[in-house]
Amino acid sequence: MEQEQPLHELLQVRRRKMEELKSRGVEPFGPKFAASHFSTDIIENFDSLEGQKVIIAGRLMSIRSHGKATFAHLQDYRGQVQIYLRLDQVGQEQYENFELVDIGDFVGVVGEVFRTKKGEVTVKVNEYKYLTKALRPLPEKWHGLKDVEIRYRQRYVDLIVNREVRQTFINRSRIIQTMREVLNQWGFLEMETPVMQTIAGGALARPFVTYHNALDMKLYMRIATELHLKRLLVGGLDKVFEIGRIFRNEGISTIHNPEFTSLEIYQNYADYENMMELTENLVHEISLKVFGTGQISFQGKEVDLSPPWPRETMIEVVCKYSGVDFSQITGDEEAFQAAKRAGLELDKGLSWGEILYMFFEEFCEEQLLSPIFVTGFPIEVSPLAKKQESDPRLTLRFEGFIAGWEIANAFTELNDPVDQRERFEQQLTRREEGDEEAHVMDEDFINSLEYGMPPAGGLGIGIDRLVMLLTDNTSIRDVILFPTLKPRSDDS
Repeated sequence: MEQEQPLHELLQVRRRKMEELKSRGVEPFGPKFAASHFSTDIIENFDSLEGQKVIIAGRLMSIRSHGKATFAHLQDYRGQVQIYLRLDQVGQEQYENFELVDIGDFVGVVGEVFRTKKGEVTVKVNEYKYLTKALRPLPEKWHGLKDVEIRYRQRYVDLIVNREVRQTFINRSRIIQTMREVLNQWGFLEMETPVMQTIAGGALARPFVTYHNALDMKLYMRIATELHLKRLLVGGLDKVFEIGRIFRNEGISTIHNPEFTSLEIYQNYADYENMMELTENLVHEISLKVFGTGQISFQGKEVDLSPPWPRETMIEVVCKYSGVDFSQITGDEEAFQAAKRAGLELDKGLSWGEILYMFFEEFCEEQLLSPIFVTGFPIEVSPLAKKQESDPRLTLRFEGFIAGWEIANAFTELNDPVDQRERFEQQLTRREEGDEEAHVMDEDFINSLEYGMPPAGGLGIGIDRLVMLLTDNTSIRDVILFPTLKPRSDDS
């Protein structure tokens, strides 16, 4: 078998075949080719196409020669179909040229549809055209390959041989397309904001830093689209969204990639409760339109995305999963002692709200398997959200969780420029104390708020995690075509 030879020999053999094709007057990298059908069209519509002429094109994934006849499987965008090549049908020259074909090569075929004695729908080749010579073989080990790092580094080969991987990325495209269509139907306008910014704001995260030579200044890859989109509300736009790439200089894990895709939505005269309704309806609508159901299966468990999703406060959730009731804890020191008893390691000087949030991260997030909105986030971790009037330690903010993952984050947006300045100043103090993710001061954003931003609700959804959920994948690398990886010295 070809795969049993050393790779360098296989490469040489394929190049010799390429040169032999050229010597016979066959161009190994042929012209355009217009197909009339996809493989699945032929299989699904066999009754109407039997005996009819079809034109197909694709990559050869198997070849079985039987003297004067050859069977092969041709793979296109939709799937695979068998082709049947006979010496007496295509002639001596074309048949001998086909002997120079390898698995992985692209060919175009004109032929008739029939069914073999074994019952397989097949195209009997009348003529074929060479389209592309593949100079590297597809190793047999790629079928069911377990080395996921190689799959991520050579995604193009992963897509060739793993049909379920191709389907995941087709579904990802459909999810994003449907998201746009639904938001447009609901009256939202899609906007574009800068990727390179003079101030990295809108989230608590470390940015990537670059440099603009002509302006002689640092620029930052955006960590969120929030602050620019809210400026648009000040300018008079009503309902806006952006689907864009976000860059955060953070660690890599199964649910984190430094470069990811987010949806951010802002709506005038709305609040975070409106954003809850928007979130649950949007996710449910996407699932219905792309997959035909609002009941999905994730890692063997049924997940019902139907609205409404339950709402619980962070204090309620922390009490449920840790047994500690923060509604009965009044001060920072009392919260600190509760954390020590719970086995949390933390520094002195943390506030009640910071400790509440640590409890939530440690004991609760992974327990939130069914769709749920968690509300009442502490003000220390929500510098852009409005305070609750009933308890100013907490904000009008929620996060949506499914399968233990945060997939949505939303606020009743802070539109008080005086309060916003105070929040930024508090964040600056935290930066001076060593918190590199604390928010920086953005004077222009405060300036915009001083012109007046109407009451508004804002929402962010992590598209990669949503795709993971809807396609039943547990690693973010399985839903990002080219995830961030450290280069290897042998990469080629």
